[in-house]
Amino acid sequence: MNKVVAVIGEGGLADLVSYELTAQCRIVRLRDFKEGVPETVDFALVLHDAWHPSVHREAEKLLRQAGIPWLRGYVAFGEGVVGPMVRPGLSGCSLCADTRRLLAGRDRKEMWILEQRLTESGGISHDAWASRAGLSQLAHLLVADTLRVLQDKRSRLEQRIVFLDMRTLGCTNHFFLPDPLCPVCGDLPDDSPERACITLRPSPKSGKSFRSRSLQDLASFLVQDYLDYKCGFLNGKMVDLLSPFADVSVNLPLFDQDEATAGRTHSYADSELTAIMEGLERYCGMAPRGKRTTVHDSYRNVADHALHPVTVGLYAKEQYNLPNFAFQPFHPDEPMDWVWGYSFERQSPILVPQQLAYYSSSCGHGFLYETSNGCALGGSLEEAIFYGIMEVVERDSFLLTWYAQLPLPQLDPYSAGDSELELMLSRMQSVAGFDVHLYNATMENGIPSVWAIAKNRKSTGVNLICAAGAHPDPVRAAKGAVHELSGMTLNLDGKFEANRARYMQMLHDPTLVRGMEDHSMLYSLPEAEERLHFLLKQNRPPRAFQEEFGQHPMHPDLTDDLKDVLQAFQRLNLDVIVVDQTTPELQRNDLHCVKVLIPGMLPMTFGYHLTRVTGLDRVLTVPALLGYAKEPLAFEQLNPYPHPFP
Repeated sequence: MNKVVAVIGEGGLADLVSYELTAQCRIVRLRDFKEGVPETVDFALVLHDAWHPSVHREAEKLLRQAGIPWLRGYVAFGEGVVGPMVRPGLSGCSLCADTRRLLAGRDRKEMWILEQRLTESGGISHDAWASRAGLSQLAHLLVADTLRVLQDKRSRLEQRIVFLDMRTLGCTNHFFLPDPLCPVCGDLPDDSPERACITLRPSPKSGKSFRSRSLQDLASFLVQDYLDYKCGFLNGKMVDLLSPFADVSVNLPLFDQDEATAGRTHSYADSELTAIMEGLERYCGMAPRGKRTTVHDSYRNVADHALHPVTVGLYAKEQYNLPNFAFQPFHPDEPMDWVWGYSFERQSPILVPQQLAYYSSSCGHGFLYETSNGCALGGSLEEAIFYGIMEVVERDSFLLTWYAQLPLPQLDPYSAGDSELELMLSRMQSVAGFDVHLYNATMENGIPSVWAIAKNRKSTGVNLICAAGAHPDPVRAAKGAVHELSGMTLNLDGKFEANRARYMQMLHDPTLVRGMEDHSMLYSLPEAEERLHFLLKQNRPPRAFQEEFGQHPMHPDLTDDLKDVLQAFQRLNLDVIVVDQTTPELQRNDLHCVKVLIPGMLPMTFGYHLTRVTGLDRVLTVPALLGYAKEPLAFEQLNPYPHPFP
């Protein structure tokens, strides 16, 4: 073999690897990069007996410029690290690996500070756990993969890291996803109107589901690619054995916090997969990671092809004037970041304020705070758009019902003739001790929506829990709402009892309702039940599903269902705007994530001070349109209390 390998670094590991490779190729020893890497080098190894992050950054820069593939090995905190294999021009560099490993770690902030200090100081030359036996094992791993590369075989360490326990010599192999925002190998395309264009394509349903790909199809890669405790995109899971149904949560690690995302089905395996998808959706919706934002301008300058922020509902003047309110009134001359979306009403691209398209973009600045409302993930773009719309509809129906205090028709769940729904309700009673009441919350768009209330039959614990669901199939809407209820029936009792005094304060002072959980916990109080009497205290017999919903056309292709939904909004002169949030992490498996905005629909907000109804006249007109009121309401007639959405 007439290949040249540069071994860069000092210490026992570099010596051992050089010795083992001497008979296989020509070795060039370099203490550091100051000596210069010869142009004749075919492959490089960067090896140390301790962690030197500054050297790895230097290697990324110089070896990438020289077009030389390389592999690193080092010891840090009693652990040997080999990988990843870095190939110039390809994503998945050592910085990506370090970023994923840092985020997945429990002590990420401390490790970040330590990394900065090591970068500045140069670090130590020898880790205390860098024993001869451990270094020999590391050398064996490095040599084996180096020989594969030199023989033009595929490396086993591309987008992978091997960790060696220097005490036991046990090895683990871990996959990591390239970071799309990586300053070394990230290569995001610019956002543009061309990229925002959407052409609906066929999306055949998988079996009887309203999904284009079954969970079984997705299972082949969801756990393998996204869930790993060491350097995974998601780094842990928790199985809830208390919930009436199979409830699994996974953890989405962020630098300053952890985000738990839940999956609720009748199978723990399926719940794990749905929790992973929820984590992917959450990640995509937070900030632009699939396209580089290119437009920063005022609304006045882009008004001809932009969404007017007023149409999505703003805060009232009194809210903006609150002490220490984090947001400023919208001004058409104030520059802001814009991203490209697609307007189905205009049939053309449209600019959307970034703070509306990504719910962490405002970060306490801008003119409002947007939630994940309308964000959805799917196995096809059409599926993602469909479920994004369903979420907007579900929450709009819930909020409109609450603000207008609509006495919705109660549903007889046993009239649906669905044995699974009946068993779910039975389990909610027998295991959780809750009766479930269902109400038809369908609004003028005609998309079946269900408001669900779980009422505690016991004398202790949370009293009421509310949830909602929306779907062309009303039975699926009901099941979705019941699944949401199930995750809170038995898990909040301890917190409720421990913080009851604080919730009582919220009952009398709604301004104390500041976060998402406060809304549901407030209505855990028996004293708050009277606020829901407009639903609970009706003297009408429950209505059958068939009487309330009739028959809705079902298609073998999900795109046809989506087109039906889009036509319903077109008839109401309501635009449906879609921002594609898909990131490279999802593109690798042909998954799609979107944010759906329907100007005029009520946006879900959390925190009483962030209620948004100003400019959204539907909340005033729809009750009369549906026969719940004789004439349009006035804003002064709207429900003054915080909503109970969980």
